[in-house]
Amino acid sequence: MNEIYQPPFHMTEEITNLIVEIGQYVGSIVTYEALHQNPVLRRENRIKSIYSSLAIEQNALSLNQVSDVIDGKRVLGPPQDIQEVKNAYAAYERVSELDPYSVKNLLYAHKLMMTGLVKEAGRFRSGNVGVYAGDQLIHTGTPARYVPDLISQLMTWLKESKYHPLVKSCIFHYEFEFIHPFADGNGRTGRLWQSLILLKWNELFAWLPVETLVHENQEEYYRVLQKANNAGDSTEFVAFMLGMIRDALKELHENQNKTDGLNVALNVATNVVTNEDKLLSMLRQDGRLTSRVLASSLGLTQRQVQRILANLKEEKRIIRHGANKNGYWEVTDC
Repeated sequence: MNEIYQPPFHMTEEITNLIVEIGQYVGSIVTYEALHQNPVLRRENRIKSIYSSLAIEQNALSLNQVSDVIDGKRVLGPPQDIQEVKNAYAAYERVSELDPYSVKNLLYAHKLMMTGLVKEAGRFRSGNVGVYAGDQLIHTGTPARYVPDLISQLMTWLKESKYHPLVKSCIFHYEFEFIHPFADGNGRTGRLWQSLILLKWNELFAWLPVETLVHENQEEYYRVLQKANNAGDSTEFVAFMLGMIRDALKELHENQNKTDGLNVALNVATNVVTNEDKLLSMLRQDGRLTSRVLASSLGLTQRQVQRILANLKEEKRIIRHGANKNGYWEVTDC
């Protein structure tokens, strides 16, 4: 097959504006050098990336357990979940060395991610696959016989396209998941590859990984992904991903201006614990407080509050009852 790959996508005014906004934030953030020189913060960020990507795939290990596995400590948990963490750490340790346009490197990354978990680690799938939501089939991957050629064409498009790298990274992410080239591990490999594309554009994205953004917005991510599938066009998905990147950079920029930009921006443990305690105290008094009200009361952004709520829920320190609109939080005090 020598066809030219043309992903179904069209530029919009919204996407153009998001590219401009992201570029402005990237240019105004000056904390990168401090981050780059701090091995402790680099490691913490790497652990968060691995935890987030695997949590999306239903890995049951907590953030602390993921950290312990990486440290070589004994962890009580499902053997497969532990192996997933070890594999992901091996892949992320090598990611900056990879060529984002290389099919060979993509297969190598998948092999690192999936060795010991699937038989076809590092190889395109030999059979057809479907993506399910419960018992419902929501997407059928490209027939296996077409996968190698389509991925090769997609890589050529990625290298040659004149779109901005921000846009190309999002389109690649969507097309990769649509093709679904592997028997398993497509989600974590696709997210890793978008982070790699962004990292090659600007090293700041070593500190703003796609994996964490998707984990924090998981339900909406899958909803928009399905809408793009139904429309046969990735435009809305691209706008959504760029919006998440813009919001994260905006938060980093605002925190930088509030203090020295380092501790707050990276959620240093002491600050996170203090904010968690304050938030838990407020929820004990009124479990129906919204993230917007909590953010205003705590002097945080709404996204920071949503992240703290997600962590507390993951640790089973709070339980959500009911829908977002009329539900409430219960503090378990466990």
